Amino acid sequence: MTQGNKAVVQNAWKAFAAHDFDAIAACFTEDAEWLAPANNGTAVYLDGPSHMIGRAVIADFIAHGFPKLFAENVALAFRGCYAEGDRVIVEETMSATLVNGNAYENDYCFVFELRDGLIHRVREYMDTARGHQMIFG
Repeated sequence: MTQGNKAVVQNAWKAFAAHDFDAIAACFTEDAEWLAPANNGTAVYLDGPSHMIGRAVIADFIAHGFPKLFAENVALAFRGCYAEGDRVIVEETMSATLVNGNAYENDYCFVFELRDGLIHRVREYMDTARGHQMIFG
């Protein structure tokens, strides 16, 4: 089951990169949650929540909201992917060019919790001070 759960998360990242709403939504349970630090730069910039609830809300953010800030040259450098039971941990560095022309680079850690072969909960961790600085100057 552990390797299968890693594959679910790895396939989800492919859907995220394509910004395909339907493919993204198919990765999540109907009642999925995505929790990021309160007042993180992305949520503040997009005037959105840091705690998203529901597959449609999450898919809309990834497919439509994310590109409104991270405009070009989005690249992910995966540092590790670890699975234990129904949890998969992903370490990565994301870089991009923001809509304001600023360069963005930040380290992230995601904890994915799966249920019935789908992502049920995501807990996202990043350097929020660094993110604010790059987004808002």
